[in-house]
Amino acid sequence: MVSTIKHRYTLDEYRAIEEKAEGRSEYRDGEIVPMPGGTLKHSRISGNIFAFFKFLLRDTQFEPINSDLRLWIPEYRRGVYPDVMVFDGEPQLNAERLDEVLNPTVIVEVLSPTTEDYDRQHKFRMYRSIPSFSEYLLVEQDEPFVERYTKQTQGWLLSDFKGLEGSISLQSIGVDLPMAEIYRGVVF
Repeated sequence: MVSTIKHRYTLDEYRAIEEKAEGRSEYRDGEIVPMPGGTLKHSRISGNIFAFFKFLLRDTQFEPINSDLRLWIPEYRRGVYPDVMVFDGEPQLNAERLDEVLNPTVIVEVLSPTTEDYDRQHKFRMYRSIPSFSEYLLVEQDEPFVERYTKQTQGWLLSDFKGLEGSISLQSIGVDLPMAEIYRGVVF
């Protein structure tokens, strides 16, 4: 029997590698996990959501951020890149780092076959450890279908939305997000 030793990276090693990397990787408590590339549908959907939020939330205290910025989850020692985040007020930086934030209110993940289970289960569990986090959108890319989780006093409430009619009311940021806007330009 041969045992293999997996290299575990310190957080500082990961950050140094990530600053120079051409692609993005998540940090998972010592492990560096490369993120897969996206599809045209994925890019259109996340771009549509970000652009809609950016336009609608201008001149408010809310700020949407795209997937270029890393979310640090202290309790799990994880650095991840959600597709879209919205902050209530100024994003809180992690220990003066300009590339890591701590306090999103809304997180959006566009699902793909390789990340769907991770986004639904492990990431959602980790996200729930963030005190400011109150709404989570899981967006399908192969059909117009979105799941919204809203933080309640006792747990999380699931609502789902199908088709291109109707809107998703995001109570934490006071915005209705039309399904047609999410899927603008997407061919099924």
